[in-house]
Amino acid sequence: MQVSVESGEGLERRMRVSLAAERFGQEVEKRIKEIARTARMPGFRPGKVPLAMLRRRYATQVQGEVFGDLVESSFSEAVKQEGLKPAGRPQIEPDIDLQNNTYGYTATFEVLPLVQLAPLTDIEVKRPRAEVTEADLDVMLERLRHQRRTWNAVERPAQQGDQVRVSYKGFLEGESFQGGDGSHVPLEIGSGRMIDGFEEGLIGATAGEERTLELRFPDDYRVTSLAGKPVSFQVVVESVAEPVLPSVDEVFARGFGIEDGDLERLRRDVRQNMERELSQRIKTLVKNQVMDALIDANPLEAPKVLVQEEIGNLKQQARAELKVKGNFELPDNLFEDQARRRVVLGLIVGEIIKQHGLSVNPKRLRETVEDMASSYEDPQEVVDYYMSNRAQRASVESLVLEDQVVDWVLEQARVEDDPSTFPQLTAKQG
Repeated sequence: MQVSVESGEGLERRMRVSLAAERFGQEVEKRIKEIARTARMPGFRPGKVPLAMLRRRYATQVQGEVFGDLVESSFSEAVKQEGLKPAGRPQIEPDIDLQNNTYGYTATFEVLPLVQLAPLTDIEVKRPRAEVTEADLDVMLERLRHQRRTWNAVERPAQQGDQVRVSYKGFLEGESFQGGDGSHVPLEIGSGRMIDGFEEGLIGATAGEERTLELRFPDDYRVTSLAGKPVSFQVVVESVAEPVLPSVDEVFARGFGIEDGDLERLRRDVRQNMERELSQRIKTLVKNQVMDALIDANPLEAPKVLVQEEIGNLKQQARAELKVKGNFELPDNLFEDQARRRVVLGLIVGEIIKQHGLSVNPKRLRETVEDMASSYEDPQEVVDYYMSNRAQRASVESLVLEDQVVDWVLEQARVEDDPSTFPQLTAKQG
């Protein structure tokens, strides 16, 4: 077997492999003889068909099978011989000349980039430091009260925070448009559900009042035909209601699963959830910094085939989350940057694991599964499921190993504490 390799653009390689004609012929003849043992043809007993007839009938089929098998086996030998690490399956272009008895092929594929880990001593990571205070806990309980609020009809004009029930119809250049109308819609003033000016335009309105709102769609509105366009809404206010917050009492506590209505237990449970959220947020912020630093310190070209594969995974995940049905296809460019980042990080993290002999810590794996299960009604059932199901356990093992890589990087990097607060760290990110 003779092998030659040419470099293409980026990580692409074109490998020309010449197969030994003798080996090819011997394998074809061997398989023809195997067919002859049981072959049936009119006028001949089973297994007694002349080889010459079998060669004429099966030669093309057998040659194709043999060539395919030799390509598969020789490709593995060739890349090993040349020290190449393919990033995906090759495209095979046969090169066969029966007249001159030559057999070969050209394999085109991308290789994995060489990962040479840079020193991490110059990396700076700011680790947020915060705790859940009594004031934070009071704010959270107030938020929970707000979530459990009820509405009480009032006869006064609507104000910020009230809920109005409205029917409306929108007009663009004097014509109604699709999606521009609604009937008996409950709307909290200040919720930001509608375009700018709609909710504000209902402040001061009373039940039974009709208002015309002259507004403008945002320039970046999701419906491009409406983006930046002036619009007129005719609105009928059907009712006005004010929020009524529940008292923090035994009934309130029971609504959160505290069967005996113990308010101290409610505060304790809420605090624990807040501390868990804070801990996870800090962990995520630190991990993102570490991963960003690894990418900056180790610039790599991502194999296109792996990026495309990751795009497929992200699209499938997005379709599941959005519950997309039918033939609707999400465009690749929505996921390309994220996919490329994942591929590059996977290569870097994989090299760190290999070079430093990192493996999943069983104790840490168990703790991670238990933490994941803690929010379920029967945590032990969830733990048993993950620990006994190989596929589910493998997904958690990947997360644990990634966290161990983060810890290893933090041991090399310069880590500084960054004082913060619960509200600052848990505020929704834009």
